[in-house]
Amino acid sequence: MQSLSEQEQIRRQSLQSIRDLGIDPYPAALYPVNTYAKDIQSNFNQAPENYKEVCLAGRLMSRRVMGKASFAEIMDSSGRIQIYINRDEICPTDNKALYNSVFKKLLDIGDFIGVKGYVFITQVGEISVHVRELTILSKSLRPLPIVKKDEEGNIYDAFNDPEKRYRMRYVDLVVNEQVKDTFVKRTKMVNAIRNFLNKNGALEVDTPVLQSIPGGAAARPFITHHNALDIPLYLRIANELYLKRLIVGGFDWVYEFSKNFRNEGMDRTHNPEFTVLEFYVAYKDYFWMMETTEQLLEKVCIAVHGKPEVQVGDKTISFKAPYERISIHDAILKYTGIDVSNMDENQLKDVCKKLHIETDNSMGKGKLIDEIFSEKCEKNFIHPTFIIDYPVEMSPLTKKHRNKEGLVERFELMINGKEIANAYSELNDPIDQYERFIDQMQLSEKGDDEAMLIDHDFLRALEYGMPPTSGIGFGIDRLAMLMTNNQSIQEVLFFPQMRPEK
Repeated sequence: MQSLSEQEQIRRQSLQSIRDLGIDPYPAALYPVNTYAKDIQSNFNQAPENYKEVCLAGRLMSRRVMGKASFAEIMDSSGRIQIYINRDEICPTDNKALYNSVFKKLLDIGDFIGVKGYVFITQVGEISVHVRELTILSKSLRPLPIVKKDEEGNIYDAFNDPEKRYRMRYVDLVVNEQVKDTFVKRTKMVNAIRNFLNKNGALEVDTPVLQSIPGGAAARPFITHHNALDIPLYLRIANELYLKRLIVGGFDWVYEFSKNFRNEGMDRTHNPEFTVLEFYVAYKDYFWMMETTEQLLEKVCIAVHGKPEVQVGDKTISFKAPYERISIHDAILKYTGIDVSNMDENQLKDVCKKLHIETDNSMGKGKLIDEIFSEKCEKNFIHPTFIIDYPVEMSPLTKKHRNKEGLVERFELMINGKEIANAYSELNDPIDQYERFIDQMQLSEKGDDEAMLIDHDFLRALEYGMPPTSGIGFGIDRLAMLMTNNQSIQEVLFFPQMRPEK
């Protein structure tokens, strides 16, 4: 068993002392909270008559004991507020143990308490709660990190070690109050997306997380085994093929916020478990999808920030339409001076060698172009930009371009040097789709462990007929990074994947 620190031992002794006084430190009864710190701070001056009988609860975050009276600070889910406690008011009988023993000695920073009383303004002008009744709601057995701030705003003993913050997010949210704002903004962002889609007639659906074939993307899957069926199953890498089955089935517009899983590397923009929004719309193409994406993101930015601009580091990024459009070949030409549009696989490998880009024998033409773009071009697209018209080898699920031989009707949306969305005019020709799958199998035989497998049931669905369709996938975590001005995906995930503790 893990040894206890001195502070943890003292807190357990205090816990027992509280119980010895006949007080339950973990009461089960409902506590009738009727207001919150932020509500009081924001509205008391306008309507003081509404705050004559308040009941709120939260963590004890500071305490200044002055004989028979004390000031303290509690923090609830909305923020902090000062409370004033007079011994004779919360202990009207001769038994003063609740104050003298419990509040002064046995309660600790981090304990949950409930208070009832009325709101007033102190002589120094601070809105506070005058406590008439105090209840212990939960005893904390571990001390919180004490983050100190001086009069000039300098912070000392900050709880800022990423390893500890991500592993103990519950502590991070308590002591670094700005972290909570990140996740509130993320929820506003998701709600704004959902509202936009619902108002435009889209239907939210659910598709399988466990799949017999990991389809819809080029990625390495997580593999598990289903005992009852005695078959291998895969955690989904994408939900695309199931959503397109629903278009075959007669729905015009479907969407899903999907938890996806890819058994690949981890860095500041990749986590093995991540959230994607995908939606598919019948009788539309990628031109329509670009316009819809512009409308959606502008509304999302306004919902989160009240304006169509967001500050990301030292850059102000505007989400106001329209966005720039440039083909992937033109982007490579612009930033490398090399025209790769008519090159074969060997010529592309020579270009990669010239540009000091590592390659291996498993890489086909599409992956080589992707590597060149990723290494030499991606970082240059700060403001929202549609990279359009990809080579057919890069896009096995995309309809061939209506005017340009060898290309497909696809775009990726780049913002702040990263891909945020990927969209197509969807391939609905089942014979062409089968041939693309065969090409992917050949890449797999060369050693590409991200190549797609043949999904025969999806091909069967296409053979029943899928109308012209456009689809898109948004990286919700990366979009949240932009909307909250964070540089690491771990900052916008409550509980990112980490190595087990030693």
